[in-house]
Amino acid sequence: MKQSAFDELKWRGLVYDATENVPQMLESGPVAVYNGFDATADSLHVGHLVPLIALARLQRFGHVPIAVAGGGTSMIGDPSGKSEERQLLSRETIEANVNTVKGQLSHFLDFEIKTNPARLVNNADWLLGLNLVDFLRDVGKYFTVNYMISKDSVKSRLAREDGISFTEFSYMLLQSYDYLHLHDHAGCTLQTGGSDQWGNITAGVELIRRMRARTAGALVYPLITKADGTKFGKTESGAVWLSPGRTSPYRFYQFWFNTDDRDVTGYLKFFTWLNRAEISQLEDSAARHPEKREAQRRLAREMTRTVHDETALGKAEQASLVLFGGEVTGLSANEILDIFADVPSGTLPAAKFEGDGMLLPDLLAECGAVRSKGEARRAIEAGGVYLNNRRIAETGRKVSLADSIDRRLIVLRRGRKNYWLVRIGS
Repeated sequence: MKQSAFDELKWRGLVYDATENVPQMLESGPVAVYNGFDATADSLHVGHLVPLIALARLQRFGHVPIAVAGGGTSMIGDPSGKSEERQLLSRETIEANVNTVKGQLSHFLDFEIKTNPARLVNNADWLLGLNLVDFLRDVGKYFTVNYMISKDSVKSRLAREDGISFTEFSYMLLQSYDYLHLHDHAGCTLQTGGSDQWGNITAGVELIRRMRARTAGALVYPLITKADGTKFGKTESGAVWLSPGRTSPYRFYQFWFNTDDRDVTGYLKFFTWLNRAEISQLEDSAARHPEKREAQRRLAREMTRTVHDETALGKAEQASLVLFGGEVTGLSANEILDIFADVPSGTLPAAKFEGDGMLLPDLLAECGAVRSKGEARRAIEAGGVYLNNRRIAETGRKVSLADSIDRRLIVLRRGRKNYWLVRIGS
């Protein structure tokens, strides 16, 4: 018997809660399903991947995904999961963010398929033109204050000293209206989101029932947590973004490769397209030989290829090997700087490398890799010195601009792990 979309989501651990009609809805025929994505930044981050990839999964089962860029609701700010008021952004900033986010959404969803093409809409198109009095009269009357403050997203904020502004308090009405609008104009009968959205989504279900006397559904995914207690999607340098301009493919790859053994099987289910048998095999490998990190490596490869492309994956894997002596040829100066962000570095004027350049022992001593030129010569003779990860055996070797990466950098290494980065100044 063919597995339904609901069963697929369930075995992957993606069903946190759902209205009781959802399994039958997803099994009985094509359903128009929407998920909203805010436009408060000029890129989505890895926290958006669960609902985004879930939409793509539903599309593969024949359902019609509708991705809603929140150009309108982002001007208000969703209080769900927030302990304090969001900073309101200008309309121009939000519009610019929406344009970028649209491109990232289209990377996952198929808008060209003839049977069930994805749709991409911006709720600013219908929200920004609303008349406040008409909206309160026609929609607001279906929401009691008691009902709204009973929702976790509001209740948790009311308990705090700063409370919640009327601006954010009204967010539930706008999201409910989104659902009503899409129900009326796109035949949408299912809304999905993170578990913190349950109150907002079920409010929309109730609005459709009361205003249209029709049944709609709600499905929410679990909020991803990490076994070590730290927040998913965060690193020491900040959030992990889908934009390569914010998070390089190398650091994106490293984020997934560094996944805790306790989390890797769950992440393979949540985020990748691997099937049960493949994930089970990787889970067994992780249990038997955790030191090989085969499951983490497969996770990192799948995610980097999915979010970026095969070329970016190749560069990320090459970059990951550089710290272990891999080839640097073909990598740009910016990529090298990303890889060696945490190693000692110093700047020398370009004049020192012009012509024949400077002797390698002199360079090693000047950048602090050794205490003296004599020590540098002994290290070279012992075979322990590398220039751009290539062993140098001649103490008379000179280093010139021809050895540099983009005429900006030179990588020195002594032994297996001791790196120095030489920046070439003007």
